Formats: sequence, structure tokens, C-alpha cells
Amino acid sequence: MSNIIAIVGRPNVGKSTLFNRLIQKREAIVDSISGVTRDRHYGKGDWNGKQFSVIDTGGYVIGSDDIFESEIDNQVELAIDEADIIVFMVDVDSGITSMDTDISNLLRKVEKPIFLVVNKVDNSSRLNDTNEFYSLGFKNMYPVASSNGFGTGELLDDIVGLFKEKEEISDDLPRFAVVGRPNAGKSSFINALIGENRNIVTEIPGTTRDSINTKYNRFGFEFNLVDTAGIRKKSKVKENLEFYSVMRSVRAIENCDVCILLFDVSRGFDAQVKNIFWLCERNKKGIVLIANKWDLIEKNTNSTKQYETLIRKEIEPFTNVKIIFVSTLNKQRIHKAIETAVDVFKGRSLKIKTRKLNDILLPIISAYPPPSIKGKYVKIKFITQLPTHYPQFAFFCNLPQYVKEPYKRFLENKIRENFDFEGVPITIFMRKK
Repeated sequence: MSNIIAIVGRPNVGKSTLFNRLIQKREAIVDSISGVTRDRHYGKGDWNGKQFSVIDTGGYVIGSDDIFESEIDNQVELAIDEADIIVFMVDVDSGITSMDTDISNLLRKVEKPIFLVVNKVDNSSRLNDTNEFYSLGFKNMYPVASSNGFGTGELLDDIVGLFKEKEEISDDLPRFAVVGRPNAGKSSFINALIGENRNIVTEIPGTTRDSINTKYNRFGFEFNLVDTAGIRKKSKVKENLEFYSVMRSVRAIENCDVCILLFDVSRGFDAQVKNIFWLCERNKKGIVLIANKWDLIEKNTNSTKQYETLIRKEIEPFTNVKIIFVSTLNKQRIHKAIETAVDVFKGRSLKIKTRKLNDILLPIISAYPPPSIKGKYVKIKFITQLPTHYPQFAFFCNLPQYVKEPYKRFLENKIRENFDFEGVPITIFMRKK
């Protein structure tokens, strides 16, 4: 499980530039995944072998100055709730503004590590101008120029030095997280599952925030439900923005094995739900789609099929995902949802013997080989599954650089046809034999 860093500050201090600088190592990898539009507010990076997630809380404030203040409050609130470490950004050009003072007043009440970063210090004469920022009252101050990377190394050294080794849950139970946009019925779903408090066996404090791993053991199912506390309504933040609901899902998604993505079928599979779906896929978690409030829909014989077709069109090319239509109000098909999540967890942990893999896939590959490029033919000789926590396959061939994305997708489809990886993202690597 990675540590979460949030970047806060008023508009136009260079938060997005620093964000891009921090996630630079991973950005190209994230972008190369087909069908995934990179969410500019969330990314992953690593420094000295330590991985972390970065949330850019800026870049979404729209409108005139009068609404900035409430947005800044929301932004800081989000950082305080979600992050392990907060990077507070100011700008040496404009000095200390009233908005900087407001943010510093909010942040000083927080008992989390806060790094004051003074941006746009791109020459030595500006270094002296940074001293005034000590008056904001933070011990750790770092002059940086996020556009060219000056000072970011020292900043990252000190940030990763504070990372705690998170305690992993020792048992081998699957970890499920219920995620989705606000008012989709997540709380009702969890309440329908858990029932009364006496059914909760243990509560292991997990992350720094109020999230809890609830051990669930009923009806023959046993698993840990991640981040049930994080789903409860926040009193201060009105989660009407797409940005907030996606960011509030980050920690839950990173800590789980299978994401139960719940959405309100009467609203449809909108952009906000799609964002959360690709966030799950990008973190390579198992996914189960739960269409809630099915009791509100006027139905005929083909309704389920029609809705399934529409949803699958939205999530192309990763369409091999189970969709279950439930009503949490009537407790309809709730346990079917959990049963499916358990199956997806088993699929995510599935290890296929190398011989079986080759016996099944090599004849298919010889019948449908990769197309020749510049008169050169790709010959795939050998396939193996890599020993990772989710399914990754290495195909060894003579010219890996000539195998393009459509053929990789063909290989993935053939793996899915022959083995049960429903709802599980798969990665395929071409390697030189």
C-alpha cells in the first residue's frame, strides 16, 4: 500500500507542474495503457525505490475570486482527510498573499507532516526572497523551481524519509472496497451486508484516517471490507464535484484486492463512474460493477441485456466485467454481488501452469500469427505467467518491438476465453527470446 501526498495551495502557484514532476517516472507507463485517459489529478511516482501516490488538489477552481475561498477550504479539507503528507505550495514571485495566510491557518491545526514549498526560485537572487515565508509558521521550507526540477530532489528525500511501512493485514482474506459516486447507495449496500454491529468480528485500524478494515463473516462469506468509514458522509465537504468523489476513492482502491463499483442505474454509467472505473483498472484491482436502484427502473424482458450492452460500450476495451443489478433497499441480489467479488478475487490470484499455457495458446498463435511488418515475421516461442499479485504474462519472441497493441489485445482475449479472469485486469509483456 503506498503513501499519499497531497499538493495544496492557491491557484497559479505551480501545483500542476510539481505534480507532473513528481509522477514523471510513472506517467509514460500510465499513459501507454490502452483505453485509459489519464486523470490529471491523480498519479503515482517513486523515489529511491519507495512508491507513493500524488493528489493534485488544484487545477479545478473555476470562476471569480469570490468562490476561490470556499474551494480552497474544500481543497485543504480533502488533503487533511485523504493524505499522509501535505505539500503546501506558495510562489516567490507574488510573496505571501491573504489566501496563503488563510491556507496556513487551516493547515497549522493539522497533526500531519507539512512541507512548505516555495516555487519559482529559479536563480540564486530569488533564494533570499524566500525568507519571508518563514512567517507562515512551518518548520520545513523548501525553495524549488518545479519547471526545471531545482530543489525537488531534497524535497523528495525528506518526504520519503517520513514514509511509514504500513502494516499489512496478516490473514489471507480478500479485501473488498465499495466505491462509487455520492448518493449511489454505498452506505445502504454496506448496511445491508453488515446488518447489526454484532456481526462485525474485529476492527483493525488501518490507515491514518478514520478508515477501518471490517472483518465480515456471514452466510459462508469471509472477507475484509476496506474503508467503510471513509464512505460515510463528510459533514464539511459537499461532494457535488466529480473531482472529490474520485479522490475520496483513491485510498480505498489502493488498499483493496477487489473494487465493488456501485452506481445508480437510474442516473446511468456517467463520466464520474467511468473515472472511478478506470482508476480501479489502472491500479490493477479486480472489478465488479453493481447497478443499484434496479427496482426504480421500468423493465421488460430484455431490459437487463440492453443495460448491459450500454454499460459495456462505455468501458471498452475492458469489457470482461460482471455486471449485477441489485436493489439495496429490497436487499435484492446483495449476496450475489459478494459471491461474484469472491470469484473475481480467486481469478486475480489464479496461477496457470506454464505447460498448460503454452499447450493452449501456442496453437492459436501459430494459426493467427502477428502481422508481418517491413517483411519481418514475429515468431512467439514461449509464454509464462509472471509471479506477481495480479495476472501478468510474458510472451517471448524474436521481434517484440513489432507486436502492436491490437495483437496484444487479441492475445488477452484468447487468455480470457480459455481461463477465468472475469473482472481482472491483465498485463501482457513482449520479451526478446
